[in-house]
Amino acid sequence: MRIVLTTLHSKYIHASLALPLLGAYCQDICNDLRIREFTVHEPKEQVLGSLLAEEPEVIAFSVYLWNRRQTLELADALVTARPNLRIVLGGPEVSFEGPELLETHFGISALIRGEGELPLHGLLEAWQQGLAPTQVPRLTWRDGDRICENPDGPLLTDLDAIPSPLQLGLMDLGRGFVYLETSRGCPYRCAFCMSALDQRVRSYSMARIEQDLKLLMDRRVAKVKLVDRTFNYDPKRARRIFAFILQHNHSSHFHFEIGGHLLDEKTLELLATVPKDTFQFEIGVQSTLPETLRTIDRPAALELLEQNVRRLRQMGNIHLHLDLIAGLPGEDYGDFLASIDRVAALRPHHLQLEPVKLLPGAPLRHDAARHGISFDPHPPYSVLATQDLSFTELERLQGIGRLLDLTINTDRGHHFLTALSEACGSLSSGLEQLESFWRRQGLFRRPLSQRDLFNQLWTFVNASFTGQLRARLGECLGWDLAISERIPQEKAPDYLDTTLTDSDRLRVRAKMQRIVAALKGRGIKVQHLAARLHHQPQLPEGRLVLFLYLTRPGRPFQIRQLLL
Repeated sequence: MRIVLTTLHSKYIHASLALPLLGAYCQDICNDLRIREFTVHEPKEQVLGSLLAEEPEVIAFSVYLWNRRQTLELADALVTARPNLRIVLGGPEVSFEGPELLETHFGISALIRGEGELPLHGLLEAWQQGLAPTQVPRLTWRDGDRICENPDGPLLTDLDAIPSPLQLGLMDLGRGFVYLETSRGCPYRCAFCMSALDQRVRSYSMARIEQDLKLLMDRRVAKVKLVDRTFNYDPKRARRIFAFILQHNHSSHFHFEIGGHLLDEKTLELLATVPKDTFQFEIGVQSTLPETLRTIDRPAALELLEQNVRRLRQMGNIHLHLDLIAGLPGEDYGDFLASIDRVAALRPHHLQLEPVKLLPGAPLRHDAARHGISFDPHPPYSVLATQDLSFTELERLQGIGRLLDLTINTDRGHHFLTALSEACGSLSSGLEQLESFWRRQGLFRRPLSQRDLFNQLWTFVNASFTGQLRARLGECLGWDLAISERIPQEKAPDYLDTTLTDSDRLRVRAKMQRIVAALKGRGIKVQHLAARLHHQPQLPEGRLVLFLYLTRPGRPFQIRQLLL
């Protein structure tokens, strides 16, 4: 029996983890099992043709928020083109569907609820033997004109029972990064998260984890993203894995989702030895309002989390990505702005603001009416209003989040936002003013080049401030632009003072001659911009700054700044 496991990614660079795990577990009963991956951006007819060209008897789709509609359309079209084809759906987006999905979509033969290895194995084994899958747990299936719903069953207790898809060569390692799991489940019961339904954490054996990590590091995979919901739920276990990576890593970068409050002293001491740009931590703060955290059943020692983040930030070797979620119960607009200021004060490299999503099966969705939460009934099920937040206020918070993506989260605009925060009394107040301007000008509706972004920020400054304040904000913008892209001396923006005296030019020329002489023979091309900064409290008035732009074949573009 020829079986195709497939999914539609949101981007080409994404590579599936679910499909190789399913393929590895089912390999003992399927001698012709293939994995085929597409994206939601490919024409439906092209995906349809590619799948049918495999001449499968069974196609199993992994379904997520971003591909639900396209997957259901494909299922119907596939069975229309080939009536005897069996279509199986699984994944988080359909795990809480019932018989009504099979009634609506005639192309679906079976629906797997929850973790997929055991049900898919049992289903395929039954079909291969010409039997009805009556004993397969967590399965809804079509028996002629009748739709049957089997009861739930236990999850895999031993994750090592799944053969490693990495060792079997089932995973695509050529897309830029690879997903890897070392555990399933989460010790917490956050009401907005699907992991709240998994009653315990299950880990692969350390031997299996180290075997897979070693393969990825030896293959020099550029980025490995660990999908564990709380990677450091067991600090001793986390330290062992961190230490193994540090011992064997060549050039790979690792992303972990961790509990910031769970970092203990031994772990922090180990993390201080991590080479720069090797680890990235994603830490879900979600809210700084104690009542909200209690309501969503998210026990976290916020003060300890902040203390540990400050310590990590002081180390300076680990990229920190912090999350806040808007629309949680009990948190109003002012509360969320206060959360922005509190978390931004920790100086994360990336501060993400997202509206809460009422995912099928998540406790918060079940209790939405009780909490007065309205949400979009279609993917991605985003909150639209709460008892404490209007739709307009949520829109404003999303706008602020987009402005953070355009500035701090892309490592630009730091001087400007610092000055704006001081001018407006807080970062959130400054972002509120900027968001109102952005919305009035319709700037959220169109993409902006980097230079357009800075020019629009200057338009905002001109329209909103006067005198010395306007001059300082404009100068900060110019400074930020000069460390974000190469600016020829003759094409500098008006908000950066590049007027030089004859004496300045001589100083710059002499300095550049020494720099070029020092770089001679190293294949580095250097260009420069000289400017004066008049309104920076940390610098003497009128200090001359030299921005250096260094390019070298095969190396990233570098920008350096020198005070003259």
